[in-house]
Amino acid sequence: MNTRPARWFIGLMSGTSLDGIDGVLVDLSGSNCHVAGHAAAPFTPELRASLLALNVSGPDELHRARLAANALAQGYAAVVRRLLAESALTASQVCAIGAHGQTVRHRPQEFDGTGYTIQLNNPALLAELTGITVVADLRGRDVAAGGQGAPLVPAFHRKIFGQPGRDRAVLNLGGIANLTLLRRDGSTSGWDCGPANTLMDQWYQKHTGQPYDDDGRWAASGHPLPGLLQALLGEPYFALPPPKSTGRDLFNPAWLQKQLAHAAGAAPADVQATLAELTAQVCAQDLRRTAPTTRELIVCGGGARNGHLMRRLQALLPGCAVASSAHHGLPPQQVEAAAFAWLAQQCIDGQPGNLPAATGARGPRILGAIHQA
Repeated sequence: MNTRPARWFIGLMSGTSLDGIDGVLVDLSGSNCHVAGHAAAPFTPELRASLLALNVSGPDELHRARLAANALAQGYAAVVRRLLAESALTASQVCAIGAHGQTVRHRPQEFDGTGYTIQLNNPALLAELTGITVVADLRGRDVAAGGQGAPLVPAFHRKIFGQPGRDRAVLNLGGIANLTLLRRDGSTSGWDCGPANTLMDQWYQKHTGQPYDDDGRWAASGHPLPGLLQALLGEPYFALPPPKSTGRDLFNPAWLQKQLAHAAGAAPADVQATLAELTAQVCAQDLRRTAPTTRELIVCGGGARNGHLMRRLQALLPGCAVASSAHHGLPPQQVEAAAFAWLAQQCIDGQPGNLPAATGARGPRILGAIHQA
């Protein structure tokens, strides 16, 4: 039993799905990782539209990006205030906030060999608004060290889900799907498989005006289109070996529109069913190809609440028990935010946060820039 005094960190996450902010209050004393509070806030329609527009080139980008970063910091601060109020803690009791920011471009290793990754954020403003030290820019050092800057969660997955002598895998279904292999010998690896919610959400919003396909009901009402599915599966990214990472730079409406030539006149629900099948097949084939003896797949992120997608994963992985991370002690919407709280702790303690086997960096690196309270 951990008897050390609590050591509080806050993790903030707003992911590729652009649905809003998740925040968690975590006790990271000793070997402990206890989530004591969770708060979520949707993006306003205006902020969501601004962030979505900044994923592609447009007029006056620098000006619009800085104002969006300010608005994001305000949203982060509101979530932090809720966490403190609901836990009866004061700002001075929190060691640091891990604030990921909002990814709008992710092009590691491209153009000049180093490339870049951009997460909009204003950590200085967040520190001013909360009175808490903020750790941000959590991907940049890994990219500078020759890595992808993503995924950063595999080391945290090992901490909370790894078990000696057991092969497990963790699948995060956010906007993008990323897979972590937790091997019985203690080794860990991970990579981005491809799109998860981002294409499904975009297609659903276009045709219904609603933010997401609740429980995958619309996808379940349709039928996958074989020609379109094969065209989607032909994307060269899926055949690349790890380490690899991706985002909206590749998997966006323009990418989908090019493929829809293979589905002229198709019912929108059938396209949605095909997109769900794409995610399920890409993730399942990655697991079968790299760790065929794995018997447990722990699913987190918003996609863990998509019943249709979970059923398709189970059908494609008949020898593997597919279950939400909620059955393993941590609700699916809290895992990534908790990971960024842990990354903040690693930075504050001067410990590496990346996993070179996952990102391809030249070695372990301390991640993050610290903005003191």
